[in-house]
Amino acid sequence: METLLLGPDDVSENAHTAELIVAVEEAFSAYQRGDVQMPAKSYIDLPEYNGDFRSMPAYMRADDWDAAGIKWVNVHPDNPDDHRLPTVLGTMVYSEPENAFPLSIMDGTTLTRERTGAAAAVATDHLAVADATSLGIVGAGVQSYTQLEAISEVRPIEEVVVSDLREEAVSKFVARFDEEFDVREGSVAEAAGCDVLSTVTPVEHPIVPADAVGEHTHVNAMGADAPGKHELDDDLLANATIVIDDYEQCTHSGEINVPWSQGLLSDEDIYGELGAIVTDDLAGRGEPGGPEGVTVFDSTGLAIQDVAAAHVVYEQASANDNGTPFELVDTRV
Repeated sequence: METLLLGPDDVSENAHTAELIVAVEEAFSAYQRGDVQMPAKSYIDLPEYNGDFRSMPAYMRADDWDAAGIKWVNVHPDNPDDHRLPTVLGTMVYSEPENAFPLSIMDGTTLTRERTGAAAAVATDHLAVADATSLGIVGAGVQSYTQLEAISEVRPIEEVVVSDLREEAVSKFVARFDEEFDVREGSVAEAAGCDVLSTVTPVEHPIVPADAVGEHTHVNAMGADAPGKHELDDDLLANATIVIDDYEQCTHSGEINVPWSQGLLSDEDIYGELGAIVTDDLAGRGEPGGPEGVTVFDSTGLAIQDVAAAHVVYEQASANDNGTPFELVDTRV
C-alpha cells in the first residue's frame, strides 16, 4: 500500500465545492448525533519565534463512510517578512480508521480555505433568505475566494461587494470574478447591506456597524479564531439570532468571545449550534419557528470539517490518479 502525497494544486483541483459542502454538512450532522471524536485543539507556544503550533485530530462517521485524520497547523506572523513563508502553514494526515494506514498527506492550508468556504455555505443554506442574490465580503484575502465560490453554490448570487483597505487585494479579487458576477469594490457598510455577508478579517476591534446590515441579512463571521478577535459590533450581535459551530470554541475564541467575556452575551443569546439546524432539531430560516431577522453564524472551524474535506479530496484524487504515491509505511509483517 502507498500513501498519496497531495500538494496545494492537487488539493485545489480535487476539492470539488459542491461535494465539499455536502461532506461538511454531514460533519455537522455527525457532530450533532454524537458520531464524532474531536479532542480539544492543543497548542505548543513558541514565544522565542513569535509563533505556535496547533494540533487538530478528529474522527467522524457519516451515513456511508467514516474518516479520521489530524491537521498540524501553525501561526507565525513573522514568516512573510523573515522567511518568505506564509503566516499559516497546515499539513493534513488522512488515515483509514479500520487499520490506521496513512492514506494521504496533503496540504492543509488549501484544505482549510476550502472547508471554511463550505462551512459558510452550509450556514448560508440554512440561515439566509431563499432568494438571496447579493453577497458582501469584508476582507479580500485568500479566504474570501472560497466564500464566494461556495456560497454561490447554495444561493443565486449575482452581485458581490468586496471591502478591504488593501487596494491591490480588492483589484485581484475583482479581476478573478468579474466575468462570473457583478463584482465591485465597496465600503464595509455597502457590503453589510447585502443579503449575505461574510467577514474574513483578523481584527480585534469591530468593523461592521449594527446599523449597516439589512433587515434580513445573514452574516458569516469567519475571521475570529482566537481570544480578542472581534469583527461585528456588539449591538449587532445582541440583536441578531446567533448560531455557533461549537459552544466551547466560540465562547473562548469565536466572534462572540469578547462580548461574552464582558458579560454582554450569555447562553440566552445563542439560538443553537449549526448541527442542530442541519439535523432539524432546530428550525432554520423559512421554517416554522425559525429566525426571521438578522442571523449570525459564528464559525471557529472544527477538526471534523478538515477530516470531511480530506475525505472528498482523497477520494477524488484517487479516482483521477492525481498526486504522488509513495511508500511511507513498511507493510511487511
